[in-house]
Amino acid sequence: MSVSLLQLIALCLLAVGLVLGTIRFILGPTTPDRIVAADTLSILITAGLVWLAHLLDSSIYLSIALVFGALSFVGTVALARAIEGNRS
Repeated sequence: MSVSLLQLIALCLLAVGLVLGTIRFILGPTTPDRIVAADTLSILITAGLVWLAHLLDSSIYLSIALVFGALSFVGTVALARAIEGNRS
């Protein structure tokens, strides 16, 4: 379970993305900004789960990442449609 330099760089980039996404989620001036930030965070979390599956050599985390990614996509589409309905 050793981590190469490339994997460490990828993990650091994921962490930076999570921090920036969280800042946008908190400070986003409009609701669509917050929804895009939440979608970005869910993609980064899915990528983190895939990285964890690779690191631990366990396929269960890939299944969890697949379900989480599908549910976050459905949630983002539902929120976008709800916002679109409020504008008309």
